[in-house]
Amino acid sequence: MEYEDRITATKLNDEEKTVELTLRPKKLEEYIGQKKATDNLKVFIKAAQMRGEPLDHVLFYGPPGLGKTTLAGIIANELGVDIRITSGPAIERAGDLAAIITNLNENDVLFIDEIHRLNRSVEEILYSAMEDFALDIIIGKGPSARSIRLDLAKFTLIGATTRAGSLSAPLRDRFGVVSKFELYNVEELKTIIKRSASILNIPIDEESLEELAKRSRGTPRVANRLLKRVRDFSQVKGNGEIDREITDSTLKSLGIDEMGLESLDREILRIIIERFKGGPVGIDTIAAAIGEERVTIEDLYEPYLIQQGFLHRTQKGRMVSDEAYLHLGIINPVDAKLSID
Repeated sequence: MEYEDRITATKLNDEEKTVELTLRPKKLEEYIGQKKATDNLKVFIKAAQMRGEPLDHVLFYGPPGLGKTTLAGIIANELGVDIRITSGPAIERAGDLAAIITNLNENDVLFIDEIHRLNRSVEEILYSAMEDFALDIIIGKGPSARSIRLDLAKFTLIGATTRAGSLSAPLRDRFGVVSKFELYNVEELKTIIKRSASILNIPIDEESLEELAKRSRGTPRVANRLLKRVRDFSQVKGNGEIDREITDSTLKSLGIDEMGLESLDREILRIIIERFKGGPVGIDTIAAAIGEERVTIEDLYEPYLIQQGFLHRTQKGRMVSDEAYLHLGIINPVDAKLSID
């Protein structure tokens, strides 16, 4: 199964992008979760407005699907400025960055998703843009080459990354505000699902809210996707209202268990147990066994499995926990041996 086709994938597909925009909050007071980050941002935004200056550059880091892009848009709305959205891989050359930055107006926001994937030559030009609000450009080649400096409008760069450790130290140090995004708890997800259901005009009961929240992997994007899939089932196989029966039926059809794990999550745990006796086993070996890239497992599967206590990272490799054996209904050989002894 391709990652993008997974129901719990945190990346939006093309069909979902339009709907997602209608569900995104527009103001800080509407934003649910990440309280530490939003409380601090309220102060920083207010202070910047009082001084008539751009907000200091902001870095968001954490797992995908937690609202980094949404919060960047809210910051622009709160500041009353425009936002330009792009991504690290999309800025291939220094000229691409220059074209974007020179078109920004005073105090505008530039949001770069996956900023850790910026080309190194582009990143070096970004340093002077962030620090001095100027671009140093080389014109010509050889002995006739000369450097000119272009003054820029003062702007706020908001960078988002799932891999903060992959950022170079010079780039990371130029961000004045750094916020870590945490996975959401069940109550926060219930509030998000309830709000989305109201916007989409979907009747939903309390039990269904609880069940969807528990199986959303701590991620609002997954919660909204599950809500829309349950809505589909309720319209076709029910009466258009979401109740516990239709919710359970939908989640069972999608292969999502009571802990929010789907087939690929369970496959990772099962492979470690059945082929490698529960571990330790290297991440590259796991990636080869399930046919996924190492970075995909590290960024998208492992965080939730580790948070739920099913998987442990050790110096020797990955190991499954007793909870994983219990969840999969597999007898732990160590426990079996102890009981025999």
